[in-house]
Order: sequence, then C-alpha cells, then structure tokens
Amino acid sequence: MTTPTVALVGASGHGMWHRQQIAELQDAGRLELAALVDVRPVEGAPDGVATFTDHAEMLRAVRPDAVVICTPPHTHLPIASDALRAGADVLLEKPPVLSLDEHRALAGVVAQTGRACQIGFQALGSAALAELVGAIVDGKLGAITGIATVASWQREDAYYQRSPWAGRRTLNGRPALDGALANPLAHSWMQCLAIMDGDPPVAVELERYRCRDIEVDDTAAMRITLASGRHIVVAVTLCGEDKIEGEVIVYGTAGRAVLEYPTDRLKLPGDADFREVSGRTSLLENLLDHRANGTPLIVPLARTEPFTAVLDVLNSAPEPTLLGGDLVVPEGVAPARTLTIQGINAALRQATERLALFSELPTRGRCARTGWT
Repeated sequence: MTTPTVALVGASGHGMWHRQQIAELQDAGRLELAALVDVRPVEGAPDGVATFTDHAEMLRAVRPDAVVICTPPHTHLPIASDALRAGADVLLEKPPVLSLDEHRALAGVVAQTGRACQIGFQALGSAALAELVGAIVDGKLGAITGIATVASWQREDAYYQRSPWAGRRTLNGRPALDGALANPLAHSWMQCLAIMDGDPPVAVELERYRCRDIEVDDTAAMRITLASGRHIVVAVTLCGEDKIEGEVIVYGTAGRAVLEYPTDRLKLPGDADFREVSGRTSLLENLLDHRANGTPLIVPLARTEPFTAVLDVLNSAPEPTLLGGDLVVPEGVAPARTLTIQGINAALRQATERLALFSELPTRGRCARTGWT
C-alpha cells in the first residue's frame, strides 16, 4: 500500500499544531506531507512541500489523499466540500460548521462522495473519557441524573484582534460565532454530549455575557435539556479568576465522576483523588487507520449533529449582556490587558453543583446590583 499524501489548509496559527502532528506521523512512515495552504505566505515549509494561498488551486495541482482543514469556522463548509469532491478524506477542525443547514449540506456531500469526514474534537480520543464512559455503562455511578461542565480561562485583548472574525457573531453575512461557547470552550460541552450519546438535546436555555466590545459571549451559563428530561449545564468564562482547566462532572445515584478533559485526569467514585489516564488517539492517525483498514472514525460528522443543533440556538440568541462597573477588574495594558469578573469562579462552581443558570443562584442579588442578572 502506498503512503497516503496529506495537505494542510490553514498552515498558520493553530495550524502549527497540526503541522507538528503531521511531521510526527510522517517520521513514523504513516503519511507524506504534500502541501501547505494559507491565505498568508507559508513560513517554514519543509523542502519539497508545495505551498499555496488558495485551497482550490492546491486540490487541482496536488490531489491529496487526505486534507486537514484548520481555517476559520465560517470557511469550513466550502473548503471541506471542495476537498471531499476532489476525492480526499477530511479532518475538519471544530466547530465543524455553524448551523444545522450547513451541517446537513456537508453531510450531503459526505454521502454523495463516499469520503470520510472526521471532526477535530481531539479530546474525544481520550482514554480517560473512554474509561469514564465504561464506568457509566458498568453502573459504577448508578443511574445518571445530570451532567455539568465548568471552565475558567483568561484571554487578553490581543485575542480579539487576532483576525477579522475574532469576537464576531457574523462576518460577511455568514455566522462566525467566535464566542466562548462556540469556539475555545466548545470541547467542554461536546464532551458532555458525547457522554450522553443517544439522548439528544430538545431545549436550550442561555445566559450570555461579555466584558468587551465584542458581539459574542466571553462568559456564559447554558442548560441543555435532553430527550430523557436530564440536563447538561455548561458554566464557562474567558474572564476567570484562578484557572479551572475544564471539568466534566457526571452525577449519578451512586456517586459522581469528574473528568479534567484538557489534562486527561479522572476521578471516579471510590478514587481518593484525580489520577492521570494516559493515552489519546490522534484523530488524524485514526483517519489514516480508517482509510487503511476501515477502523471506525472516533468523531464522524454525524456524531457532532447534536452540537451543531445547539449552535443553531446560539445563532438566534440575543446579543450577550455587557458587564461593567466594579464587577469587572482590568489588569495590564492593551494588547496584554485582561479582564476579570469578581466572584465568577464561585458562580461557575455553584451553577455546576446545582445544575442551575446564573440567575437561579443565591448570589443573584449581588449580581443584579452590578448588572449581572
């Protein structure tokens, strides 16, 4: 069998992470890097690797076996569709698309071409997640009553100046949704949906806030009601106090489990503390295995449809409420300035413990005085 050729579209920014993954797999003899594409001149291309500024030109010239797409989400549908129709299998960064209409359009191209489309929710390849799901299936938590996820991160002003679509709800008439929920912290609640696989969302409640002059949320509470009547609560911020890496908390009648998904640390009922569960399956390597011997994809496009259904609610939601006054504390100067919401970490923790929205917490009175309701 010949070594598959791979092209990367979006070779700068986060694309550098993909370049490293591709280089490691090339060193292992699993693939051959054939092309790098970016709208800006590609820097540091290996000898013999073609570079392009247009993905369509690359597809005509190179005809790669697989394409990794790491471009802004609002560009995913046309680029992925072109790659699939050119005969390539695709690894598409998250979020795959930004509406159900786009999801259905892309699913149609996948069906028409018979090619594979893997979505880059890389945390779904975690051995820690697999162990958590196994514990649930084995009944170690009893009956699952609900699930929550919490993360408290920080972003500097420069984060919202990194590109024309940064912090935007739409760009050129198309959804962009570059908010905490849809982009940097999307892994958190995709983990929850994956754990509750087979119990689809039927309703979504949102409370979204922003501390800057942006069009999207940097802080949010979201409650997803599943067909079973159980809830997923998401409580996240990019204006946090002490960092919370990202936790998924599963509540059961026999105890609870906590997965720290960025670090693959897990705490099951009976564990005295977190323990690291090593092992993540590379989604690109999984795609190569799928091509070679039919190994099932870890994150096929169909698995992300519930995620995209929730994004549809974000598309139609009101603009996030602007926070200010003494609730928001700036530190540093632009472009390295950060903004911190006082008391946010306590509110995030309470929301996940109670499976509640911010407005339902005991701290609501103080929040109301400062405009956070």
